Amino acid sequence: MEVLNNFKDLFLDVWSQGISGVNITEIFIALVIFFFFLFLRGIFAKFIVKRLEVYVSKSTNKFDNSLVSAMESPAKFFPIVIGFFIATNYITVEGKGLIFLDQLNRSLITILIFLTFHQAIGPLSVLIKSVSDLLSKDLIDWMIKAIKVLIVILGAAAVLELWGIKIGPIIAGLGLFGVAVALGAQDLFKNLISGILVLVERRFQVGDWIFVEGVIEGTVESIGFRSTVVRRFDKSLATIPNFQFAERAVINNTQITNRRISWIIGLEYRTTAEQLKNIKSQVIEYIEQSEDFVTRKDTLLSVKVDQFAASSIDLKLICFTKTANYKEWLNVKDKLAIEIKKIVETNKASFAFPSTSIYVEKN
Repeated sequence: MEVLNNFKDLFLDVWSQGISGVNITEIFIALVIFFFFLFLRGIFAKFIVKRLEVYVSKSTNKFDNSLVSAMESPAKFFPIVIGFFIATNYITVEGKGLIFLDQLNRSLITILIFLTFHQAIGPLSVLIKSVSDLLSKDLIDWMIKAIKVLIVILGAAAVLELWGIKIGPIIAGLGLFGVAVALGAQDLFKNLISGILVLVERRFQVGDWIFVEGVIEGTVESIGFRSTVVRRFDKSLATIPNFQFAERAVINNTQITNRRISWIIGLEYRTTAEQLKNIKSQVIEYIEQSEDFVTRKDTLLSVKVDQFAASSIDLKLICFTKTANYKEWLNVKDKLAIEIKKIVETNKASFAFPSTSIYVEKN
């Protein structure tokens, strides 16, 4: 019996001493409290968050949907923070253990605060996009990414400070490292600044058809920090460094209001003056009566004799179509070309083609 009594006394002593002086009963109760809040987290996520998502999905306001979606992560993390705080406050601990648990709680609360800020940036960007006419969508996306990275850095610095890790020397070291990187990566920073200028000046956006002489022509698919991806008309992808768009003239064909048709119509030299007048007037008449062309006074419409070329009398046609769509513009050009051919044939004239006359002298 004495042996059993000794074992019982030892068991109770171990139970009371527990781990690092913390009673095992308190540890057990603390774990029950913590897992209870984890259970509440699951219920909260399953019912409350899902109900909110269903409710806001009926709204046409994108900000509401974005806000509920963004706050889901902080809302799920909050029960963990509060559960850990209540559980650790139930445990009787002193000295270094108390300081350690206090730092853990402070760290979790700090993470929760910065996580909330980080997630709130998304809905804020939706709100800015809906009311801002000064900033392009791509520039706002860049700014949001930069702010999110800054929040993560500040949050990490705050947590490190709580644990007594001085971030001053780390920042100084990173500064020296940044100077070294900047000297070795001048092209990278040049492209980055050029990309920001492109977005600020709104030279083009995703989906625009652009032309940069000697560089690229195609449709913009994405604008990155260092480069822009352009889909060429042969369906191949080209990645262009952003400085190319900052240093060269960029023609944005998507932003044109009307497309121009500029042709040289070469007629044979045997075409009479009367035929020339008739052809000119009939071409202008067709354009003015067609619904495909712009005929305002402030828009050029001209069919004039341009020059007497080597083998033709050249008429220069300049007009503008109402459509800016490339495919529709091609169809309008096709109809105009067929009509001009009919007009020339109706007036019994002919198109000229390059020819050379050879004169042979007989002795």
